[in-house]
Amino acid sequence: MLQKDNLTPQKEIAEQVNLSTTAVHRRIKRLTALGVIQQNVAIVNPEKVGHTVTLIVEIALNDVHFRMTDEAKKIFLSIPQIQQCYQVTGDADFILIITLQTMAQYTELNRQLFETNPNIKGVKTFVSISQVKTGQELLL
Repeated sequence: MLQKDNLTPQKEIAEQVNLSTTAVHRRIKRLTALGVIQQNVAIVNPEKVGHTVTLIVEIALNDVHFRMTDEAKKIFLSIPQIQQCYQVTGDADFILIITLQTMAQYTELNRQLFETNPNIKGVKTFVSISQVKTGQELLL
């Protein structure tokens, strides 16, 4: 229930799962302490705030030893426009999900990140034409 709407009142949750409100509160507190519940956030519609360009970017590195991949991770973590970053197997070493207002912003980001980094072997960019599905809800 909390995955669908984190603002659901604990009383309502308690009624649906046949527990007391106190028991629900304790369980939520425990799940948070254990790191099962990582954060409480508001999901913003990117288009409503002018971020209409979504890019999926594959990055291949020349050197994939730990020190070099850790350096790449630090760089990716420091860029707020990178919404998601995955280290992957296969032809690419990283997959980035980037949300921007314009393609011109990507051109600049591309210059800053990839053209000046000697460890970048290749960059493959996919421009999203529509978002079919996105979500954070896990099947439990």
